Amino acid sequence: MLIQPGDKNCIRQRFRGFLPVVVDVETAGFDPEKNALIEVAAVTIGMTPEGEVYPNVAVQANVLPFKGAQLDKSALKFIGVEDPTHPFRFALSEKEALKKCFDPIFRELKATGCTRAILVGHNAFFDLGFIRAAADRQKVKSPFHKFSTLDTVSLAGLAYGQTVLAKATRAAGLDWDDSQAHSAAYDTDKTAELFCRIVNDMPWLNQTAQ
Repeated sequence: MLIQPGDKNCIRQRFRGFLPVVVDVETAGFDPEKNALIEVAAVTIGMTPEGEVYPNVAVQANVLPFKGAQLDKSALKFIGVEDPTHPFRFALSEKEALKKCFDPIFRELKATGCTRAILVGHNAFFDLGFIRAAADRQKVKSPFHKFSTLDTVSLAGLAYGQTVLAKATRAAGLDWDDSQAHSAAYDTDKTAELFCRIVNDMPWLNQTAQ
């Protein structure tokens, strides 16, 4: 199938029918089955008629711990959330938060003709693990491929020789603010910028998509 840069939906061809969606989660630990999901953010990736990708639709939600969730105090301290149930967080239930993030992704899938979303993340297996566990727990349909991901750790390591998000972002010539790091929304935005920079700096694949 020949990639046609003038096609407004060419992103479905560029990524083998998948829609890249950058995701970052902040959690109360490392076990997706036991530890609470605290924040989730997602940014869909769009493509211009000329074939350049860009951060498109962004969505974020603070999340209330699910019933029986384990909360690791050191993990909460690391992400700067003392009390996940504090009313000023305006947090949603896990099910509501997932639906808030998934709905715009499903709309983008329909608009682009892509078959599934593919999760883009920095250490993407971690984010996908928590998304899958939460979706299974809440019986919410996920737009994401069950195991395939695009990981900016690997991509940035190849492109810039850096695997830490802050260092890779700076190596790509992008701004980074340490004071905003470790919030899902900020890390997702910067990961999306990094992913787009790497993809756009690659030679345009104007051969054939197998």
